[in-house]
Amino acid sequence: MINRILLLPLLTLVFLLTGFKVQKPAAPATTALPAAEKIEWLTMEDAVAKMKQQRRKIVVDVYTDWCGWCKKMDKSTFANPKVAAYVNQHLYAVKLDAEGRKPITLNGTTYKYNPQYKAHELAVALLNGQMSFPSTVFLDEQMQIITPVPGYLDADAFSKISRYFGDNIYKTQNWQEYEKSLKKR
Repeated sequence: MINRILLLPLLTLVFLLTGFKVQKPAAPATTALPAAEKIEWLTMEDAVAKMKQQRRKIVVDVYTDWCGWCKKMDKSTFANPKVAAYVNQHLYAVKLDAEGRKPITLNGTTYKYNPQYKAHELAVALLNGQMSFPSTVFLDEQMQIITPVPGYLDADAFSKISRYFGDNIYKTQNWQEYEKSLKKR
């Protein structure tokens, strides 16, 4: 038999252990942040179709799967919300695998993978045969090449160049004048 002196503390302990539930502190209230904007990448054919509805310049990211700098540009430059916002609002963005095997038809011409060059003919055409990865190519509203820009571009450099072509500044100022105007701001 349990001693009455021990019974009261034992019952109190049982009551405390079963009668009260330990509550976790409430999680701090969080306001949902909007998801960071991402570039809406298109195929070249999709960009051409959109051009029929609304004319815009096209920016083409010419890359390869093995290119480390291409991957870095995807993760840093193209993932930047400010870059994405500008591109989505003012340009059509196209990803072009320079070693892709899928034929692409533009304006009645079909571009294919060329095993002799180990490259897609459209990439060769856009880069004027200067195969450097990554490269960014800007096309005007008539699908004419404005210029290819070879090499890795960080978010700041890409933004400056995109605005230079996207906002038609290249038509009234050379690059040096444009850069000077940015430094004055």
